[in-house]
Amino acid sequence: MEELRDKLEDFLSERLYQVIISNPRKRDGALKVKIRPIMIKGKLYFQESVSRGTQVFHENYEKDGMLERLLDYMREEFRQLEAQSMDGRIHVLISKKGKVTIKLQKAAVQASSIMPDMSHNRTKQYILKEGVPVPFLIDLGVQTRDGIIIKSKYNKFKQINRYLEFVEDILPVLSQKETVHIIDFGCGKSYLTFALYYYLHELKRMEVRITGLDLKTDVIDKCNSLAQQYGYDDLQFYQGDISTFQGADQVDMVVTLHACDTATDYAIKKAVDWNAGVIFTVPCCQHEVNKQIENELLSPVLRYGLLKERMSALLTDGIRANLLEEAGYDTQVLEFIDMEHTPKNILIRAVKRDGETDAGRDGTSRKNSGIRQLTDALHVETTLQKLFKE
Repeated sequence: MEELRDKLEDFLSERLYQVIISNPRKRDGALKVKIRPIMIKGKLYFQESVSRGTQVFHENYEKDGMLERLLDYMREEFRQLEAQSMDGRIHVLISKKGKVTIKLQKAAVQASSIMPDMSHNRTKQYILKEGVPVPFLIDLGVQTRDGIIIKSKYNKFKQINRYLEFVEDILPVLSQKETVHIIDFGCGKSYLTFALYYYLHELKRMEVRITGLDLKTDVIDKCNSLAQQYGYDDLQFYQGDISTFQGADQVDMVVTLHACDTATDYAIKKAVDWNAGVIFTVPCCQHEVNKQIENELLSPVLRYGLLKERMSALLTDGIRANLLEEAGYDTQVLEFIDMEHTPKNILIRAVKRDGETDAGRDGTSRKNSGIRQLTDALHVETTLQKLFKE
């Protein structure tokens, strides 16, 4: 940790933009930590924002105290850290066996003159900035040509940025690849697909190749036309079905944000077969478990259609998350902003563990996750369970 201490000490200055610590080791601890410099009565402090569940807690530290906090987080609670300053960027990864990998990248000349915002109380800082025109946001009707966010579209603007924050957390995983191949199943109108490409390729300067897949030919034609218009050469869209897609041999990240019912399961199975490093899914409508579920003890609740529907949806996502853990992924179920296609606000984010497929983060054996006992008791079997059996 001494090398990490030296590197972080250099980053903790008034030239720092932010530090993001992610990939928690424990389910019941903090989910993410963000740190930025602030000035209070002319003195430099560092403001820590810790996300726990749906709450965020703030605390200010001087440099020495903040440095020790960072090291403690990386020793005990987290596996990933990314810091960005006027001078460059640092990526830190800690393996299951405690190996520390540090990557440094110098800042581009044009970025090095942008001063950090060190005001104590500041407005929400989005990844896609208000006032900065982005072509696909303009065409979506989210922005004016001057970059002003249209009031009626502000929720969509926040949703796009929230999605990119989830992506930001797993950047250290993707940054290990020379070219990152991403497939977006059921991409629809693709505003989040365009946002992903813009963020990774235009803002982060990463080499990416993104493939969008959807059943609607007119939607695919429109998306390809826009991609060509923006000069996004490595963003392409195809018409096709998730369950029969054969257009790739190796994929680094699989996204499925509103695939209906069991289409989500086929997308997850494809991702696992590809050994994808990252899986994002926001499931849409779910009917399979709702048609099957039976349990005498739960019958007073299941007799009400609305409650049965919601319980079935939660059970479906819980089963998916556990099966991903069994398949070798650290899996989180996160709160998202409701999508226009569905009122569901759950995002399942799974990150492949390094060479370990027999236990989850809490040490639970893949052979004893309790899923089989649960589904037997409820008289259900999901498509993902069947696919994994095959």
